[in-house]
Amino acid sequence: MHFRITKEIDKEAVKYINNELYQYNLKHFSDDLQGRYKEITLFVRDEKDTVCGGLIGEICWNWLEIQILIVNEDLRKSGLGTKLLLEAEQIARENKCDFIKLDTLSFQALDFYQKYGYEVYGCIENVGREHKHYYMKKDLN
Repeated sequence: MHFRITKEIDKEAVKYINNELYQYNLKHFSDDLQGRYKEITLFVRDEKDTVCGGLIGEICWNWLEIQILIVNEDLRKSGLGTKLLLEAEQIARENKCDFIKLDTLSFQALDFYQKYGYEVYGCIENVGREHKHYYMKKDLN
């Protein structure tokens, strides 16, 4: 048998790989967590329906992972980021998540997340040679 590694953009292959990992992982979780996957998308829109920020994440088994939370620079400190974060936390609780996890860079929103109870559980130094990459978690119980 001969195998080769290809370098290409193939959305169907990506979908296959993701599903293979998901199916493998399912074998290692209890029955009550089976099938617990849901994408979460929250958007901030202005009166013209233009997107000004948002939150993208996913519920997977017993946690919510926030992948992106951003508000346009000119709207920061307006409370919109807080509203997005609190809405995500409410969604996590409604979906019986035990915790929320996310990551942020040292020049992004470390203080913001800490203000809302997120704790650093890991850090990578030398990101972009001068920054840090923080991994954070907040328990919901």
